Amino acid sequence: MCWRVGTVPPSHNRGFAALPPAVARLAGALNAELVAAEARRAEQVPSPDSMHLYFQGLAWLNKGRNPGNVAQARLFFDRSLIADPENIDALVGSARVDALEGGYSFVPDPRAALAAAEVKLIKALSSVADHALGQMCLEYVCIATKRAAQGIAECEHALALDRNLVNAHSLVGLGKIFVGRAEETEAHVVEALRLSPRDSLAYLWMTNAGLAKLHLGSWEEAVAWCRRAIEAKRSHPNAHFWLAAAITNLDQRDEARTAVQVGLALNPSFTVSRARAAWTAMSDDPTYLAGLEPVFEGLRMVKRRVGSVSRAACKRR
Repeated sequence: MCWRVGTVPPSHNRGFAALPPAVARLAGALNAELVAAEARRAEQVPSPDSMHLYFQGLAWLNKGRNPGNVAQARLFFDRSLIADPENIDALVGSARVDALEGGYSFVPDPRAALAAAEVKLIKALSSVADHALGQMCLEYVCIATKRAAQGIAECEHALALDRNLVNAHSLVGLGKIFVGRAEETEAHVVEALRLSPRDSLAYLWMTNAGLAKLHLGSWEEAVAWCRRAIEAKRSHPNAHFWLAAAITNLDQRDEARTAVQVGLALNPSFTVSRARAAWTAMSDDPTYLAGLEPVFEGLRMVKRRVGSVSRAACKRR
């Protein structure tokens, strides 16, 4: 089940003490600088309330999508919910953590994490039906759980109401990969970047464009997009992994090995087998599944090489 933008008016809203509720929600979705400023202010509060803790969790998410940052965000969102179980923003934040842990295979059972995210998001949207960030997150969960066509349809409905919903453009682009139409992804990413070229989430859109190019076997273009993503946010492990897969297919093994090492430093729990299992479980589309093979084969080859080099270095010591 996915919820549509504006289907029911919000029943209630809770905001940060210094900001109107609508501004607080926009800060969470769009303005990383404002979030960081509010988080720094919250750190100085002797007895933080629920929204102080919420903004600190949000600031950790904005630092980059790697296991350490996501785990820190969870701590703050959980504390925020303990302080105020009715804080819908914190509930959506907790769901985002679940969705990220599932979508990026940070946990051994990604499907359980995505299911937990969906339960929280449905609960949140039952109270605040027009919570844009919650709706976008639920649409991501749909895309990552074999319901990409449904997630795309919901995003397109949202865009019919407001063409400037930048994250909806990016999610449609991601969803197109899962339905075997990766050739359409780049146009959605380009449109999102046109609307918000300095967006704090632009690195994710660029990474998705790189992944789409990998699915198409366009190695040089995949490299270009992944490098742009890394320049925008060096702490995002998947950009380094997808870069490694592309470079391996171009036979540049030394550079690919370096990219994998950087990715593993950011996400030490990454394994090719776990990632393959998680990503193949996200869609049954045959074109999508076929496109995954060169990605993970490239990573398997270079990661095996990284392991061999590491073992040799240990023996020399």
